[in-house]
Parts: sequence; C-alpha cells; structure tokens
Amino acid sequence: MGLDKTVASAAEAVADIADGSTLAVGGFGLCGIPGTLIDALWQRGTQGLGIVSNNCGVDDWGLGLLLAAGQISRMTSSYVGENKEFARQYLSGELEVELVPQGTLAERLRAGGAGIPAFYTPAGTGTQVGDGGLPWRYAADGSVAVASPPKETRDFGGRPYLLEEGITTDFALVRATIGDRHGNLVFRSSARNFNPLAAMAGKITVAEVDHLVEPGELDPDEVHLPGVFVQRVVRVAPGDPAAERRIERRTVRREAEARQEGGA
Repeated sequence: MGLDKTVASAAEAVADIADGSTLAVGGFGLCGIPGTLIDALWQRGTQGLGIVSNNCGVDDWGLGLLLAAGQISRMTSSYVGENKEFARQYLSGELEVELVPQGTLAERLRAGGAGIPAFYTPAGTGTQVGDGGLPWRYAADGSVAVASPPKETRDFGGRPYLLEEGITTDFALVRATIGDRHGNLVFRSSARNFNPLAAMAGKITVAEVDHLVEPGELDPDEVHLPGVFVQRVVRVAPGDPAAERRIERRTVRREAEARQEGGA
C-alpha cells in the first residue's frame, strides 16, 4: 500500500477478513477497544472467528456484539469479564475458550510480534494451566469435549517454568488516539493496555484513530507503536456511535459519604 496506509472507511478496512480468520483485538474491558472496526465486522457478518483479546467486552458492546451474533467460535482470553453471554456459550459448548493468565497472554502476544516462537514463565506452574485438563470446550451434556494439553516444563535455578508459545494472528484490530498516515500510533493513558501488543501480533494490523495527522507531525519520542507494525489506518468519524467510550461499571460515592470524608 506504500507509505500512505489510510483507508476510506472501517468497512473497507475489514473487507478481506474472511470466515475462520484469527484476530488479536486491543482493549481492556471497554477501555481502548476498536469499536468502529468491531462494528464494521459485525455488520459484515463474518463467521467462525478466533479472537485473542483480554476479555470479550460486555453483552451489548465491543466484542460482545460479535459473540451475541454467533460470529466467534473461539476466544483466547484472561477472563470472562462482565459478559453473561460469554459464560453461557462457554458452559453450553457453543464457544471454545482458552483462559490464559493475564501476564502470560500479554507476553505471548508480544513474543509473537517480536518473532519469538516460545518462552518460559513460572506463571501457572503447579496448576491446570501447566498440568493440562482445563476445559476448552464443553459438550452439550456438560462433559468436557476438549481439554487443554499439558505444557512442557523445565527447571531454571531450581524453580519450574512452563513453555508458552507466542501468538500471531491473521489480523489485529486496535484503537489509538493519534495516528499518522504511515501508521505510527500514540495511545492515551490506560487505553494503551493491550493495543500495542495486539498490533504487533497481527500479520495485517488495522488501527482506528481519533485524530489523523500528517507524517512528521508526531515527535518520534511520543510514538508508542511504530508504523512498521501497522498496515491500515482509519480515522474515526466524529460522532460515530460505534466509537463511543462507554464505562463498563460506573462506581461513585454517595453524597453523604463524600460529605463525611470532607468533614462537612
């Protein structure tokens, strides 16, 4: 595509994501999720997707839209999150789920993007993560249809470690606050979360950005992810409802509690 990696729309950016593709998707809960790209994929109706993401959004937002539409066949995540449909599909045998310790998931994505096929970690030793037997898919009768295999172990300094494989995917979808036409990205605060790692793991990475700038406008020291990891950039249209920043669980203090703490 040359140096200018911008595409006209989210629909165009995901048009070649075929049924059965694997995707790494950035975000943590609803923070920093590529909502516009997810919405475009949802409207396209692509089926049988294998998704690698920290969690699966909520029932009516983020990856939860794809899940509710039956477009996801397998999730690799660190937790179920606030998604009841995720739990229902998993326990009923409709969805295959590989649960991975959160730090291990982050490193598997980073390793895949860095060309590292595998690495050793102490996380999960002495548990079913290492020993195998975690239910990946249930049968309709509640029995385990597919279980996780045991992982190779090795001692370093008298301590056991598990061999974990790096993750690469066909595509990656991420969201950044600023991007230039060369694909260099800047993330805002905690919205960075899994986005750079997911972007590194994708063979074709699509970034939606709130602000599109020209090459040279970004200070190289401010760039969080260089454009070498990004193949397509889409500017989020102002006011696009799919790009709404929702709060997963809003928690506030009661007025009386606030007054008491303030000495009023």
